Amino acid sequence: MQELEGLKTAIKNYNALYSKLEDAEVYLDLAGEDESVMGDLESSLDGLDADADRMEVETLLSGEFDHCDAILSIHSGAGGTDAQDWAEMLLRMYTRWIEKHGFSLEVADHSPGEEAGLKSATLFVGGKNAFGMIKAEKGVHRLVRLSPFDSAHRRHTSFAQVDVMPEIEEAAEIKINPEDLRIDTYRSSGAGGQHVNKTDSAVRITHVPTGIVVTCQNERSQHSNRLTAMRILKAKLFELQQEENRKKVEELRGAHKEIAWGSQIRSYVLHPYSMVKDHRTGFEKGDVQRVLDGDIDGFIKAYLEEIIK
Repeated sequence: MQELEGLKTAIKNYNALYSKLEDAEVYLDLAGEDESVMGDLESSLDGLDADADRMEVETLLSGEFDHCDAILSIHSGAGGTDAQDWAEMLLRMYTRWIEKHGFSLEVADHSPGEEAGLKSATLFVGGKNAFGMIKAEKGVHRLVRLSPFDSAHRRHTSFAQVDVMPEIEEAAEIKINPEDLRIDTYRSSGAGGQHVNKTDSAVRITHVPTGIVVTCQNERSQHSNRLTAMRILKAKLFELQQEENRKKVEELRGAHKEIAWGSQIRSYVLHPYSMVKDHRTGFEKGDVQRVLDGDIDGFIKAYLEEIIK
Protein backbone atom coordinates (compact mmCIF):
# COMPACT_ATOMS: atom_id res chain seq x y z
CA MET A 1 0.00 0.00 0.00
CA GLN A 2 2.90 2.37 0.75
CA GLU A 3 4.42 1.61 -2.65
CA LEU A 4 1.06 2.22 -4.35
CA GLU A 5 0.64 5.53 -2.54
CA GLY A 6 4.14 6.56 -3.57
CA LEU A 7 3.44 5.81 -7.23
CA LYS A 8 0.16 7.73 -7.10
CA THR A 9 1.99 10.72 -5.63
CA ALA A 10 4.66 10.55 -8.33
CA ILE A 11 2.01 10.60 -11.08
CA LYS A 12 0.16 13.46 -9.35
CA ASN A 13 3.37 15.50 -9.11
CA TYR A 14 4.21 14.85 -12.76
CA ASN A 15 0.76 15.96 -13.90
CA ALA A 16 1.04 19.11 -11.77
CA LEU A 17 4.44 19.87 -13.30
CA TYR A 18 3.09 19.36 -16.84
CA SER A 19 0.19 21.69 -16.05
CA LYS A 20 2.65 24.38 -14.94
CA LEU A 21 4.56 23.91 -18.19
CA GLU A 22 1.38 24.50 -20.18
CA ASP A 23 0.67 27.65 -18.13
CA ALA A 24 4.18 28.93 -18.88
CA GLU A 25 3.64 28.33 -22.60
CA VAL A 26 0.44 30.39 -22.45
CA TYR A 27 2.29 33.26 -20.72
CA LEU A 28 5.01 33.01 -23.38
CA ASP A 29 2.45 33.39 -26.18
CA LEU A 30 0.82 36.34 -24.42
CA ALA A 31 4.17 38.01 -23.74
CA GLY A 32 4.70 38.38 -27.50
CA GLU A 33 1.67 40.64 -27.59
CA ASP A 34 1.74 42.22 -24.12
CA GLU A 35 5.04 42.94 -22.31
CA SER A 36 3.21 43.42 -19.00
CA VAL A 37 2.85 39.62 -18.86
CA MET A 38 6.65 39.18 -18.62
CA GLY A 39 6.54 39.31 -14.81
CA ASP A 40 4.04 36.45 -14.69
CA LEU A 41 6.13 34.49 -17.19
CA GLU A 42 9.31 34.86 -15.14
CA SER A 43 7.52 33.87 -11.93
CA SER A 44 6.00 30.84 -13.67
CA LEU A 45 9.38 29.73 -15.04
CA ASP A 46 11.06 30.08 -11.61
CA GLY A 47 8.44 27.84 -10.01
CA LEU A 48 8.63 25.37 -12.89
CA ASP A 49 12.42 25.18 -12.63
CA ALA A 50 12.33 24.54 -8.87
CA ASP A 51 9.66 21.83 -9.19
CA ALA A 52 11.53 20.15 -12.07
CA ASP A 53 14.75 20.07 -10.02
CA ARG A 54 12.94 18.54 -7.06
CA MET A 55 11.33 15.85 -9.23
CA GLU A 56 14.65 15.10 -10.91
CA VAL A 57 16.27 14.49 -7.52
CA GLU A 58 13.38 12.22 -6.51
CA THR A 59 14.01 10.02 -9.57
CA LEU A 60 17.54 9.42 -8.22
CA LEU A 61 16.24 7.99 -4.94
CA SER A 62 16.19 4.25 -5.47
CA GLY A 63 17.66 3.02 -2.18
CA GLU A 64 15.66 0.60 -0.02
CA PHE A 65 15.24 3.12 2.80
CA ASP A 66 15.40 6.40 0.86
CA HIS A 67 11.72 7.12 1.56
CA CYS A 68 12.21 6.91 5.34
CA ASP A 69 12.64 9.54 8.03
CA ALA A 70 16.23 10.23 9.08
CA ILE A 71 18.28 10.50 12.25
CA LEU A 72 21.03 13.10 11.81
CA SER A 73 23.92 13.39 14.30
CA ILE A 74 26.70 15.97 14.39
CA HIS A 75 29.90 15.51 16.42
CA SER A 76 32.72 18.02 16.78
CA GLY A 77 36.16 16.62 15.98
CA ALA A 78 39.75 17.80 16.06
CA GLY A 79 40.13 21.53 16.53
CA GLY A 80 38.99 22.35 20.08
CA THR A 81 36.65 25.33 20.41
CA ASP A 82 36.89 26.00 16.67
CA ALA A 83 35.61 22.48 15.95
CA GLN A 84 32.72 22.89 18.39
CA ASP A 85 31.81 26.20 16.75
CA TRP A 86 32.02 24.47 13.36
CA ALA A 87 29.64 21.75 14.58
CA GLU A 88 27.13 24.43 15.57
CA MET A 89 27.51 26.09 12.15
CA LEU A 90 26.66 22.75 10.53
CA LEU A 91 23.64 22.38 12.82
CA ARG A 92 22.42 25.81 11.67
CA MET A 93 23.04 24.87 8.01
CA TYR A 94 21.03 21.64 8.27
CA THR A 95 18.26 23.29 10.29
CA ARG A 96 17.78 25.88 7.53
CA TRP A 97 17.86 23.19 4.83
CA ILE A 98 15.26 21.12 6.73
CA GLU A 99 12.97 24.14 7.12
CA LYS A 100 13.38 25.05 3.43
CA HIS A 101 12.22 21.58 2.34
CA GLY A 102 9.31 21.43 4.77
CA PHE A 103 10.63 18.47 6.76
CA SER A 104 9.74 18.14 10.44
CA LEU A 105 12.52 18.60 12.98
CA GLU A 106 12.85 17.18 16.49
CA VAL A 107 15.99 17.75 18.59
CA ALA A 108 16.76 14.59 20.56
CA ASP A 109 20.09 15.67 22.04
CA HIS A 110 22.13 18.87 22.19
CA SER A 111 25.40 18.98 24.14
CA PRO A 112 26.92 22.49 24.15
CA GLY A 113 30.67 23.12 24.18
CA GLU A 114 32.52 24.53 27.16
CA GLU A 115 33.25 27.93 25.58
CA ALA A 116 31.19 28.05 22.40
CA GLY A 117 29.45 25.86 19.85
CA LEU A 118 28.44 22.29 20.58
CA LYS A 119 30.03 18.92 21.23
CA SER A 120 27.23 16.94 19.61
CA ALA A 121 23.61 17.08 18.50
CA THR A 122 21.08 14.52 17.30
CA LEU A 123 18.03 15.40 15.21
CA PHE A 124 15.01 13.46 13.99
CA VAL A 125 14.16 14.62 10.46
CA GLY A 126 10.71 13.59 9.28
CA GLY A 127 9.13 13.66 5.83
CA LYS A 128 9.00 11.85 2.51
CA ASN A 129 12.50 10.95 1.24
CA ALA A 130 14.18 12.63 4.22
CA PHE A 131 16.85 9.92 4.50
CA GLY A 132 17.32 9.62 0.75
CA MET A 133 18.11 13.32 0.51
CA ILE A 134 20.22 13.91 3.59
CA LYS A 135 22.25 10.67 3.41
CA ALA A 136 24.62 12.58 1.09
CA GLU A 137 25.87 14.47 4.15
CA LYS A 138 27.28 11.45 5.99
CA GLY A 139 31.01 11.83 6.58
CA VAL A 140 33.65 14.26 7.84
CA HIS A 141 33.24 17.97 7.03
CA ARG A 142 36.33 20.21 7.06
CA LEU A 143 36.40 23.96 7.69
CA VAL A 144 39.35 26.27 6.93
CA ARG A 145 39.10 29.86 8.21
CA LEU A 146 40.72 32.61 10.25
CA SER A 147 39.79 31.58 13.77
CA PRO A 148 37.63 34.02 15.78
CA PHE A 149 38.88 32.26 18.92
CA ASP A 150 42.58 32.86 18.19
CA SER A 151 43.91 36.19 19.52
CA ALA A 152 46.49 36.17 16.72
CA HIS A 153 43.67 35.56 14.19
CA ARG A 154 45.55 32.71 12.55
CA ARG A 155 44.13 30.24 10.06
CA HIS A 156 42.69 27.09 11.64
CA THR A 157 41.35 23.83 10.25
CA SER A 158 38.43 22.21 12.06
CA PHE A 159 36.58 18.94 11.58
CA ALA A 160 33.10 17.65 12.39
CA GLN A 161 31.54 14.25 11.80
CA VAL A 162 28.01 13.91 10.42
CA ASP A 163 26.18 10.59 10.76
CA VAL A 164 22.88 9.84 9.02
CA MET A 165 20.65 6.80 9.58
CA PRO A 166 17.19 5.85 8.36
CA GLU A 167 14.49 5.54 10.99
CA ILE A 168 12.44 2.54 9.91
CA GLU A 169 9.85 0.20 11.35
CA GLU A 170 12.17 -2.80 11.08
CA ALA A 171 14.54 -1.18 13.57
CA ALA A 172 11.82 -1.27 16.23
CA GLU A 173 11.77 -5.07 15.94
CA ILE A 174 15.44 -5.43 16.91
CA LYS A 175 15.72 -7.35 20.17
CA ILE A 176 18.16 -5.95 22.72
CA ASN A 177 19.27 -7.92 25.76
CA PRO A 178 18.95 -5.58 28.80
CA GLU A 179 22.12 -7.18 30.19
CA ASP A 180 24.02 -5.78 27.20
CA LEU A 181 23.19 -2.20 28.20
CA ARG A 182 24.97 0.17 30.55
CA ILE A 183 22.67 3.05 31.41
CA ASP A 184 24.01 6.21 33.04
CA THR A 185 22.01 9.25 34.12
CA TYR A 186 23.32 12.77 34.62
CA ARG A 187 22.11 16.34 34.82
CA SER A 188 21.15 17.97 31.55
CA SER A 189 23.45 20.68 30.25
CA GLY A 190 20.61 22.53 28.53
CA ALA A 191 19.71 26.17 28.95
CA GLY A 192 17.79 26.45 32.21
CA GLY A 193 14.12 25.76 32.79
CA GLN A 194 12.12 24.37 35.67
CA HIS A 195 13.55 20.84 35.48
CA VAL A 196 16.83 21.28 33.61
CA ASN A 197 19.96 20.99 35.77
CA LYS A 198 17.87 20.09 38.85
CA THR A 199 17.37 16.36 38.31
CA ASP A 200 19.39 13.58 36.67
CA SER A 201 17.05 13.46 33.68
CA ALA A 202 19.64 13.06 30.90
CA VAL A 203 20.38 9.50 29.78
CA ARG A 204 23.43 7.86 28.26
CA ILE A 205 23.07 4.27 27.00
CA THR A 206 26.08 2.15 26.06
CA HIS A 207 25.54 -1.06 24.09
CA VAL A 208 28.46 -3.03 25.51
CA PRO A 209 28.87 -5.69 22.75
CA THR A 210 29.23 -3.07 19.98
CA GLY A 211 30.47 -0.07 21.95
CA ILE A 212 27.69 2.12 20.52
CA VAL A 213 26.85 5.07 22.80
CA VAL A 214 23.71 7.20 22.49
CA THR A 215 22.59 10.12 24.64
CA CYS A 216 19.40 12.11 25.06
CA GLN A 217 18.77 15.07 27.34
CA ASN A 218 16.18 17.25 25.62
CA GLU A 219 13.07 15.58 27.02
CA ARG A 220 11.60 16.72 30.34
CA SER A 221 11.86 13.37 32.13
CA GLN A 222 14.41 10.60 32.47
CA HIS A 223 11.82 8.11 31.19
CA SER A 224 11.19 10.12 28.01
CA ASN A 225 14.93 10.57 27.42
CA ARG A 226 15.45 6.84 27.85
CA LEU A 227 12.74 5.98 25.32
CA THR A 228 14.22 8.41 22.78
CA ALA A 229 17.75 7.09 23.37
CA MET A 230 16.53 3.51 22.79
CA ARG A 231 14.88 4.67 19.57
CA ILE A 232 18.24 5.97 18.35
CA LEU A 233 20.12 2.89 19.57
CA LYS A 234 17.82 0.52 17.68
CA ALA A 235 18.34 2.55 14.48
CA LYS A 236 22.12 2.38 14.95
CA LEU A 237 22.05 -1.38 15.56
CA PHE A 238 19.85 -1.91 12.50
CA GLU A 239 22.28 0.14 10.39
CA LEU A 240 25.18 -1.94 11.75
CA GLN A 241 23.30 -5.13 10.87
CA GLN A 242 22.65 -3.89 7.33
CA GLU A 243 26.31 -2.93 6.89
CA GLU A 244 27.46 -6.38 8.01
CA ASN A 245 25.03 -7.99 5.55
CA ARG A 246 26.39 -5.82 2.72
CA LYS A 247 29.95 -6.83 3.55
CA LYS A 248 29.03 -10.51 3.51
CA VAL A 249 27.41 -10.13 0.08
CA GLU A 250 30.50 -8.34 -1.24
CA GLU A 251 32.75 -11.11 0.05
CA LEU A 252 30.60 -13.74 -1.68
CA ARG A 253 30.72 -11.75 -4.92
CA GLY A 254 34.45 -11.27 -4.62
CA ALA A 255 34.06 -7.48 -4.63
CA HIS A 256 36.72 -5.46 -2.83
CA LYS A 257 35.41 -1.98 -3.52
CA GLU A 258 33.15 -0.31 -0.96
CA ILE A 259 31.88 3.19 -0.35
CA ALA A 260 34.64 5.02 1.53
CA TRP A 261 33.53 7.96 3.61
CA GLY A 262 37.18 8.87 4.03
CA SER A 263 38.75 11.45 6.30
CA GLN A 264 36.66 14.21 4.72
CA ILE A 265 33.87 14.32 2.18
CA ARG A 266 33.67 18.09 1.83
CA SER A 267 35.84 21.14 2.49
CA TYR A 268 34.51 24.59 3.33
CA VAL A 269 37.30 27.13 2.77
CA LEU A 270 36.78 30.72 3.98
CA HIS A 271 40.45 31.76 3.79
CA PRO A 272 42.62 32.41 1.77
CA TYR A 273 39.80 32.01 -0.81
CA SER A 274 36.09 31.15 -0.69
CA MET A 275 35.04 27.72 -1.91
CA VAL A 276 33.02 24.70 -0.85
CA LYS A 277 34.07 21.50 -2.61
CA ASP A 278 32.77 17.95 -2.34
CA HIS A 279 35.69 15.56 -2.74
CA ARG A 280 33.51 12.62 -3.79
CA THR A 281 31.89 14.29 -6.79
CA GLY A 282 34.04 17.34 -7.54
CA PHE A 283 30.97 19.60 -7.24
CA GLU A 284 31.87 23.02 -5.85
CA LYS A 285 30.38 26.43 -5.04
CA GLY A 286 32.11 29.74 -4.51
CA ASP A 287 29.39 31.34 -2.36
CA VAL A 288 30.28 29.77 0.99
CA GLN A 289 27.82 31.86 3.00
CA ARG A 290 24.93 30.76 0.83
CA VAL A 291 25.90 27.12 1.41
CA LEU A 292 26.14 27.69 5.17
CA ASP A 293 22.66 29.21 4.99
CA GLY A 294 21.32 25.83 3.84
CA ASP A 295 21.82 25.85 0.06
CA ILE A 296 23.23 22.30 -0.23
CA ASP A 297 20.85 20.88 -2.85
CA GLY A 298 23.52 21.00 -5.56
CA PHE A 299 25.86 18.84 -3.47
CA ILE A 300 23.07 16.37 -2.69
CA LYS A 301 22.06 16.05 -6.34
CA ALA A 302 25.67 15.56 -7.49
CA TYR A 303 26.15 12.82 -4.87
CA LEU A 304 22.94 10.99 -5.84
CA GLU A 305 23.94 11.10 -9.51
CA GLU A 306 27.41 9.75 -8.62
CA ILE A 307 26.22 6.73 -6.64
CA ILE A 308 23.88 5.46 -9.38
CA LYS A 309 26.59 5.47 -12.07
